[in-house]
Amino acid sequence: MVILWWCVLGFLISGYFALAGYDYGVGMLLGRLSRDETERRRVLGAFGPFFLANEVWLVAAVGVLFGAFPHLEGKVFSGAYLPVVALLLGLVTFTAAVQLRSRRPDARRGTWTLAITVGAWVTAVSWGVFLGNLVLGLPLDAAGRPAGGALAAFTPYTVLWGAGFVALFTLQGAAFLAVRAPAEFAARANRVAKALLTPALAFLIVAVVWGAFETTASWTVLPAIVCAFGALAVAASALRAGRHRTALFATMLLSASPVLAVGTMRLPDTLVSSVDGGFSLSLTEAATTAEMLSVLTFVLPPALVAIAAVQWVTWRRHGERVDQRSLLHF
Repeated sequence: MVILWWCVLGFLISGYFALAGYDYGVGMLLGRLSRDETERRRVLGAFGPFFLANEVWLVAAVGVLFGAFPHLEGKVFSGAYLPVVALLLGLVTFTAAVQLRSRRPDARRGTWTLAITVGAWVTAVSWGVFLGNLVLGLPLDAAGRPAGGALAAFTPYTVLWGAGFVALFTLQGAAFLAVRAPAEFAARANRVAKALLTPALAFLIVAVVWGAFETTASWTVLPAIVCAFGALAVAASALRAGRHRTALFATMLLSASPVLAVGTMRLPDTLVSSVDGGFSLSLTEAATTAEMLSVLTFVLPPALVAIAAVQWVTWRRHGERVDQRSLLHF
């Protein structure tokens, strides 16, 4: 039962990264791919129908984390307090700016545009730093208390992960715009996406090699690594061939791969550990009682079906490019 709920948590977080990753990628590329207000509205309109539905995956994942693994969230959040705070600020800034930017037709929108871009950058970097800490080990002492000061979570390795997530999300955002943005954006987005393949590959190689020397990960992480490199190879081939939908799917899988790696690297014994190995938390220790998991299991199937159905219907109805007749949500 505990393994089942760990898989559910991983599925929801992976789904969030695979879907919301292109939201943040589009936000970071907003100034790069749009030249005036008309183009900026069309770029934002590309992810408009999907924006809130994508965020639901994170809400569901947090609900599973608090309900099924109540002993995990406290240690993880306290060990990476500053990245988590930065992440929340980035999420709030990005989400609010996207929704408030076009509320008044006569308003000056430059500040909101800047807030969208900054919020997307902060969110991407914070996610990378946060997951990098889970790979390397949290800055906790032997008793599981935060150690090393406020900036202890920002090491060279975790900063690498922050930069890597910028590359992954912007690559995903460019691939998404090649599919959903107006036709005149497709070639522009394709060029940007192909230029981002090299930074994404560099991140994967350095993170894997460096992590192999710094951590004690088990063989269970290998499928996630193979998945990441395979997805990047498919994305590169699809972009060169102009198969943008295939490239988008591959980049979505690529953005979800780090979550799979973090979720499997220390199973089944040491789910969370400190940098010096003095503190560890196993999957069983992190979970709630068997009775509570049984209760939660009754809620799981309809919730997953509802989330997946909303996502499918949204893509079914809004899978084509934005054009002059499209409703621009933002």
